[in-house]
Amino acid sequence: MVANAYVLLTVEPQRTGEVLKRLQAIPRGIVQEVLGPYDMVVELAEDTSVDITSTIRKIRSIPGVMNTVTCMWVESADIQAGGE
Repeated sequence: MVANAYVLLTVEPQRTGEVLKRLQAIPRGIVQEVLGPYDMVVELAEDTSVDITSTIRKIRSIPGVMNTVTCMWVESADIQAGGE
C-alpha cells in the first residue's frame, strides 16, 4: 500500500527560510512555497499511513509552523492495477 498526503502549512513570516530548509530535508517530500491562505505545501509519499502520520508530527514540531491541514489518500496495489 502507498500513502500520500498534501500538508498545507501556515508559517511565521520571520521563520519562513528556516522552516523551508527543515522541510526540504524530509525524504520523499516535495516542498513548495505558495501564495494564498497557506505559505507552503508539502507533498508526501510514504509506504503506509502510519509513516505519513509520523512525518506530519515532525512537521508540526518545527519551530515557526503555526498550523497544518493534511489531505491524505491511500492507494492499494489492486486499485492501481485496475482490479476491484
